[in-house]
Order: sequence, then structure tokens, then C-alpha cells
Amino acid sequence: MEQRRLGASGFMVPALSLGTGTFGGGNEFFKAWGSTDGDGARNLVDICLESGLNMFDTADVYSRGLAEQVLGKAIAGRRDKVIVSTKATFRMADGPNDVGSSRFHLRASVEGSLKRLGTDYIDLFQLHAFDAMTPIEETLHTLDELVREGKIRYLGVSNFSGWHLMKSLALSEKHSLQRYVAHQAYYSLVGRDYEWELMPLALDQGVSAVVWSPLGWGRLTGKIRRGSGLPAQSRLHSTADMGPPVDDEHLFKVVDALAEVGEEAGKSVPQVALNWLLQRPTVANVIVGARDETQLRENLGAVGWNLTPAQVRKLDDASAVTLPYPYWHQRGFGERNPAPV
Repeated sequence: MEQRRLGASGFMVPALSLGTGTFGGGNEFFKAWGSTDGDGARNLVDICLESGLNMFDTADVYSRGLAEQVLGKAIAGRRDKVIVSTKATFRMADGPNDVGSSRFHLRASVEGSLKRLGTDYIDLFQLHAFDAMTPIEETLHTLDELVREGKIRYLGVSNFSGWHLMKSLALSEKHSLQRYVAHQAYYSLVGRDYEWELMPLALDQGVSAVVWSPLGWGRLTGKIRRGSGLPAQSRLHSTADMGPPVDDEHLFKVVDALAEVGEEAGKSVPQVALNWLLQRPTVANVIVGARDETQLRENLGAVGWNLTPAQVRKLDDASAVTLPYPYWHQRGFGERNPAPV
């Protein structure tokens, strides 16, 4: 498994990590993703470690802590062999302080995650979303304290806009605090918004992308094709309106190109989609999910080879969309404001 540097840090992470949203299935939303139990999780972790994938991503809100518990038991006795990333910010209980990135909630969240995971440190801790109700300085000072206490090793964010991230980085520098080195962001061939502002920012500031939902909220599995309906087992039946919208014709255009490239390369549609992401600027890690061993092994087949430049161009062209302002205007002056490469 290829190892990549995480942002402007000395920390190396594998090109792929396993997401644990499928662990536990503690409510209807997460049951649509999967309900992997303890035995199933241990089996998936075993397969990952055999392949060199040793990074596992979770969050406190995944099945209200159950996913962290299942992961913690699956890695028990081999904590030194794995990288664990988790997230907090979203509401975990009904109290007024059970949400957000305040000192109160972040400290409670980290302690809760440590207990559920059965560990005394978190390798990568990420804010799951921006909290506009809490001063950024309060959040940054709290995270800096947690790093210095040894409870967290590296910091990241998720789902931030460009100004959220840049202001946070500027304040970290101003106050000499630990800075974010990763941004867990939605990015796929049917969702390239990350490239407009977040990717140039990441290149400039040394913040790596850790990609979530790289198959476009389950649309790029190869099972959804022009002229066919949703497969019977698709989670899109119950979660389509909760994820990023994609126009059907645009989706089919991208899937057609993926299928064509896959035939040329002798790879499946999801393997091609994942490999395309792994060649994009700033991408350090792509989070893959798996309901079972078969899905996991297919996703693992996305590494160890590369698409040709011509195949990348074909996918780029098929997935291109008209950018919103001011990005379409900026792209018209590439001599002074080039697209990220």
C-alpha cells in the first residue's frame, strides 16, 4: 500500500483507509449503510492489515458511538499497528452543550471517543463541521491543549468552506497553535466542487484531502447505468435526498466514461473512480466503505496501478461542469490564476 504524507506534517498515511460508517447499524440511517458486527469488523480489519491498509476512520455520531465501540474491539491488541481517525462536533445528546466545537463539548467528545475506542490517543482528530457559534480561538486553544496532553496527535477538519479553513489556519499561526493538516472533504467524479477553492487553498497551505464518499454517495459502484433503475440493495433508496444531488444525465455520462476506461484498463467502475481520485492534487487518503469482504477486496483493487494520462483526460472531460462565479472567471485567466495541478 502506497504511503503518503499528511499535509504539512511528517505523518505518513496509506492511500486508502476504511470508513466505519457501516459498523454497528445503530439507527435507520446507518442501517442503510450497513450493520457490520464485531466478528465482521474483525474480519475486515484483518483483510485491511494484510493488504497494508492500516488506517480506520470513524466518528462519534456514527450510530451514536456504536461504530467506535465496534472498531475499538476489532483493533484490540494491535493498537500499535493501526492509525485511528475520528471526528466530533455534531450533536450527541439533548443537552445545550452536547453539540459544537466548544471547549466543553470537544473535551467531552475526545474523552468519550477514547473510552469507546479503547485507546489513550487518537492519531487524527477532525472537527466534523464548522461551528459558527463558538469562537475559533476557543476551539483552536482546546485542540492545542489536547495535542500537548498526548490525547490527539494530528488535527484536521471536515466539511469546511474555504474561509472557515483559512481563518482557522491564520489564527493558528498568529497564536502559535497546532494547525490543521487534513481536510476530510466530499470529492468524486460526480462531485468536483472541492477543486474550485478548497484544492488551491490546500496546495498553498499544506492541507491534505482525506476524501469521503469517493463513489459519489454510492452512485459510482457500476450498478447504476443508463436505462436501469436503482439496484435492490442500493442505500440510495433511503438516503438519496440526504446526500449531494447529481443530475441523472451527468451521472450517466460519467458512468459511461468510467465503464469505457474500465474496459480498457481491465478494472471495475469503482476501481477506476477511486484510482482517478488518487491521482488528484492534495489527495493523501481516500476513505472506502465496505458492507462485506467482497466489497472491501474490490476497493483494495484500486491501488497498485495508475490510469494513463489519456484515460484521466477522458474522465476529466466527462465529469466537467460549468463552474460558478468567480471560478469560471478566474479560469479564463489561467496565465495568472492557473487551475490546480
